Amino acid sequence: MCQLLGMNCNTPTDITFSFEGFRRRAGICDQHTDGFGIAFFEGKGVRIFRDNRPGASSPMADLVSQYKIKAYNVISHIRKATRGDVNLENTHPFIRELWGENWVFAHNGTVEGVKPCADCHYQPIGTTDSEAAFCCLLSKLKEKYPAKPSDKEIFDAVVDITSQIAEAGVFNFILSNGHWMIARCSTRLYYVRRKAPFSKALRDDDVEIDFSQYTTPNDKVTIIATQPLTKNEKWQKMKNGGYVMFKDGDLVEEIEGTLPDNQSHV
Repeated sequence: MCQLLGMNCNTPTDITFSFEGFRRRAGICDQHTDGFGIAFFEGKGVRIFRDNRPGASSPMADLVSQYKIKAYNVISHIRKATRGDVNLENTHPFIRELWGENWVFAHNGTVEGVKPCADCHYQPIGTTDSEAAFCCLLSKLKEKYPAKPSDKEIFDAVVDITSQIAEAGVFNFILSNGHWMIARCSTRLYYVRRKAPFSKALRDDDVEIDFSQYTTPNDKVTIIATQPLTKNEKWQKMKNGGYVMFKDGDLVEEIEGTLPDNQSHV
């Protein structure tokens, strides 16, 4: 299956350290070689880079690492295709407009038979179940709320809609509108929250960084990943069926989840 990476923070932050460890799983230390993508929120805009080549060897991924973009919210994805051909239109993350905002979505897993209605505003461009599920989610949100509701109402509605979609399969995802980030765990998802006093982190390929050299005492950064990216930090494993919502690096909403572990889908 695919793997997910997300970052939510209260100050524009460079995700290069995490991204470099993450992209190694796309052809060096794992087999997620069917494309990669990454989206950076900057104000109301989004920079999005996608390539249907492996993230570990993609020149576009090299460019992303060298560019060192700083953003409040970032979503990245490395693909191991289970539905749809290996091409650009099937490469995550996907992006759509809702309530005058860019919404970005990436999914890990497989959901069967999910598609928006024929006359819905949101329609898939590619052939993945992931994009179809995203379009279905946004269509139902737009139908329920013609105007943008509160963050709490959005979170509750996302939980309600995606819990129904998840009945059709494995539905790990990360979703952001540039202000907050919502993640759902169906099989495996972790997060780590970094704040002062910042210390050193050792990536799983033995590359180390001292975050205290790049941060201020007020910085707060949350990283979400399918598998922990560092060896010496305490990553929180989400329970299956659980949801989290982060804003400015803080956990603002949570549904803990009660479903049993199912490691066969990892």
